[in-house]
Amino acid sequence: MLLNPVWARTVAALSLGTMVLVACGSDSSPSSKSKTIVIGSAPFSESVMVANMYAGALQNEGYQVTVRKGLGQREIYLPALQKGGAQNGIDLVPEYVGTLLEFVNKNAGEASGNLDDSVAKLRTRLDAIGLTALNPSPAADQNAFAVTRATADKYKLKKLSDLTPIAGQLTLGAGPECPIRPFCQPGLEKTYGLKFKTFRTLDSGGAKTMEALSSGDIDVGLVFSSDGSVAARNLVVLEDDKKLQTVDNLIPAIRKDVLDDDIRTVLNKVSAEMTTDELIQLNKRADIDKTDPESLAKEWLTQHGIVKKK
Repeated sequence: MLLNPVWARTVAALSLGTMVLVACGSDSSPSSKSKTIVIGSAPFSESVMVANMYAGALQNEGYQVTVRKGLGQREIYLPALQKGGAQNGIDLVPEYVGTLLEFVNKNAGEASGNLDDSVAKLRTRLDAIGLTALNPSPAADQNAFAVTRATADKYKLKKLSDLTPIAGQLTLGAGPECPIRPFCQPGLEKTYGLKFKTFRTLDSGGAKTMEALSSGDIDVGLVFSSDGSVAARNLVVLEDDKKLQTVDNLIPAIRKDVLDDDIRTVLNKVSAEMTTDELIQLNKRADIDKTDPESLAKEWLTQHGIVKKK
């Protein structure tokens, strides 16, 4: 999930009409499960995978589920969540604790490195707009800044503070939101005193940023901690030694009028089973090996015993 796993991994908004209908898996579902739950995702593999994990788990319990994938930035899908699936919006979306909190509180600085405190504040903020957040997952995906191995060796870089004396010689690359997001360029300047020579608008931790880093078009790029392509490209993630970034554990954000006890139980189980290491491997398979994210979600659900293998 900031610029992040999602405010960052977002690219230009795509159509709300991109849908995948997941059929009901039970012929004897109770009437409370006859309603359709509309799940949204941001336009990157991790969000699509997690949305489909939610969908498959709920389908397995007899719920009707529709997935709308690739909705665009949080500025697009959060209003859709407030609107609701019954009104051509969505009812549920995978989110990130710190990033979402700072988005809904208009960058009030409430997110911190304390997960429980940040979740409590997030729920208070969401409650005011008819939403809530369920249990956070142990799996997290935070903003991070990376350089190539050659750049790290040349300047002896291990942590973000090491950039301070040389930032004026370097180019930073990230998504178009970075110059105004408090956990990207403004945060780097305020917390670390980093004033880069230039900023290049690319994508938010995506393929363009990775290519620009590898080719030398930029020197420092925004990446995400669970991105499998970071290790695949031998990039070096610089330690956030002054703790600019906040907790960004995955968390389901859902409309309160849709939530029931069964949904809560199912989604909390999915969240509890996730780990950051698994996310890294799944993201590598999706983004590097080009495995279909929806197929990966089904595989993960089966491996974890949430859905039985057919």
